[in-house]
Amino acid sequence: QVQVVESGGGLVQSGGSLRLSCAASGSSFSINAMSWYRQAPGKERELVARITNSGRTNYADSVKGRFTISRDNFENRIFLQMDSLKPEDSAVYYCNGNVRVRGYDYSYWGQGTQVTVSS
Repeated sequence: QVQVVESGGGLVQSGGSLRLSCAASGSSFSINAMSWYRQAPGKERELVARITNSGRTNYADSVKGRFTISRDNFENRIFLQMDSLKPEDSAVYYCNGNVRVRGYDYSYWGQGTQVTVSS
């Protein structure tokens, strides 16, 4: 079993910054990729940023140049640095871990952390 836990959400004014953290823990697993998704009320969950085990990253067009995903492989942790935040960035942010356990790939979700950007 693998657990994924996010932290770091909160309330910030437009133009401000927040840093989210996500840690994957468990036994006998390796990480294929870890991602941040978000879901605003009445909208579908969308991919924000993703980083693979080789360090390749990709971002949603709406956050390119403002958000940066990074990782600490030693601790199986990723971060999302969010700068120049806009009210439309307000959402519940979820961390997803795509991991390999005993030769099989699984997807695990965190519980989500609320990000609210006031105008």
